[in-house]
Amino acid sequence: MPTRLTIRFDFDEGRRLGVGKIALLEAIETTGSISAAGRLHAMSYRRAWLLVDELNQLFSAPLVAAHHGGAKGGGAALTEEGRRIVALYRGAEARMRAAAEAEIAAIESALAPAAGALRA
Repeated sequence: MPTRLTIRFDFDEGRRLGVGKIALLEAIETTGSISAAGRLHAMSYRRAWLLVDELNQLFSAPLVAAHHGGAKGGGAALTEEGRRIVALYRGAEARMRAAAEAEIAAIESALAPAAGALRA
């Protein structure tokens, strides 16, 4: 199915968790760096850091542990809780997609042709 389903959790007091923050966490896990993860998502280090700080404050345990520079340089990694939250989010996303498969297919079949398809 070409359609992407994304979810966003809107908690109390304007606190949110969605696909962008999850993608940032996954990029931190892959790159081992907040700045590299930010670059992958076309955001400044400051923006990435602010999102990490927001995520670390959103949950009762931090999701990202940052290591300051030194002989080997700095870095960052997901904590066990961070990996758990990412897995829970991706699991919920997969279950929602499976539950809505028929509705998604019906909506897709009602779409007008994409602009690029009209030129072919």
